[in-house]
Amino acid sequence: MSRDARRERTLGALLLAAVVAGPVVSLRAADDWNRFRGPNGSGVIDAVGVPSTFGPETNVVWEATVPPGYSSPIIDGDRILLTAFEDGEFVTLSLDRESGRTLWRGAVARPREEVLDSRNHPAAPSVAIGPAGDVYAFFGEFGLVAYDREGAELWQHPLGPFNNVYGMGASPIVAEGFVILPCDQQRGSFLLAVDAATGEERWRVERPEAKSGHSSPVLYDAPDGPLQVLVVGSFLLTAYDVATGEKIWWVGGLPFEMKSTPVMDGDTLYVHGFATPLNQPGRQVDVTSWSETIAAHDADGDGLISPDEFPDERTRGFFDFVDLDVDGFLEEASWNYYAAAMASLNGMVAIRLGGSGDMTDESVVWRYHRSVPQLPSPLLYEGVLYMINDGGIATSFEPETGEVITRGRIRGAIDSYYASPIAADGKVFFVSEMGKVAVVAPGGGFDVVALNDLGSPAYATPAIADGRIYIRTEETLWAFGEE
Repeated sequence: MSRDARRERTLGALLLAAVVAGPVVSLRAADDWNRFRGPNGSGVIDAVGVPSTFGPETNVVWEATVPPGYSSPIIDGDRILLTAFEDGEFVTLSLDRESGRTLWRGAVARPREEVLDSRNHPAAPSVAIGPAGDVYAFFGEFGLVAYDREGAELWQHPLGPFNNVYGMGASPIVAEGFVILPCDQQRGSFLLAVDAATGEERWRVERPEAKSGHSSPVLYDAPDGPLQVLVVGSFLLTAYDVATGEKIWWVGGLPFEMKSTPVMDGDTLYVHGFATPLNQPGRQVDVTSWSETIAAHDADGDGLISPDEFPDERTRGFFDFVDLDVDGFLEEASWNYYAAAMASLNGMVAIRLGGSGDMTDESVVWRYHRSVPQLPSPLLYEGVLYMINDGGIATSFEPETGEVITRGRIRGAIDSYYASPIAADGKVFFVSEMGKVAVVAPGGGFDVVALNDLGSPAYATPAIADGRIYIRTEETLWAFGEE
């Protein structure tokens, strides 16, 4: 299918959806990048004049030195919000969008230190913005803290300690007067809603199947039901009633680790997950039943499996991950979780939204099981679905069928990728770990229109507004716009 045909199809679908169903989600403003990955986590926004070529000497509107953090820039009208960790404090910053000048700085002390994966950071989750411009920040080693638009602290809601093998990474969202946050960890995972005005808990729902991961939620305004918050986690996509936290429907068959944030197009959701290389088709471990395992490997006869008794050398490194009660032994429940984890498959999945109860058999549209990214989320733009993997390996799909359009490498940016791709103004942006920003024309191909070198590592997903792209590198927030 041609690029023009895909664009016409997408525009037609959007117009039909607008006429028939009204707005898909309840967000503060369609033109604000007011949460992680912008409007409903899509990574896409309407904009014109966004530059293709930029860098430390090219199309710089301003640059601002900022303290360390991996959180993404979030936009609230004339302001940009970031989080950081500096001198033992969790910092929330508000910067003027025209000049980069710091408007205010809020800070809370770090009450404890938790183990983080080397690819994570104490200030990794991005803030969410409420309807009045209030700012909601989450730090895994602290909890939630809220500020008004001028930087006055409104409330704190302590959370944790958490036991996530990677450290916490999901970002909050705001919906219907609630701040909603998934807190997935090794044991005791839950989805939380607090009152955006007071910080008081309004509801909490346990997520017993979910283990360590850090996917951020998206919203779905069902045509025949309440506004729903959709959360992916180990094995499942689950829909909850925003007002009550009631579990409405779910779809199984996802990998046991989920880190990317879904994207939506009308009533279809797309998400990918990567657990381990052993979750690729053809490489899976054959796990014996609990009774067979105990009979063959429980050398001391205590009815448990210790690390020394663990039967498979290839997966011995997963012992701590599947030790659900963290006691140094595997009991039957932990073993069954291990078996389910090893049976799950990495991949991309397309899911038709809606329903009641278990919708796995009815709602899975297609699956794709070749190599998919660990961290960057997918992107749906102008009728094409994209994903970017380490090594600069990019894949584009027909979203209706899962058919691969193109698979190749991003020229000049063969690197690791942590930031998620974004798109606007007829351009797709891929940001690599070493600060290479490849700009690709839409349509499903990967011919690089421009390759920009920021000269510093980049882990945060950029933001776009009013013809400018905002990119955070190791110590700098850049604003790029056409001169």
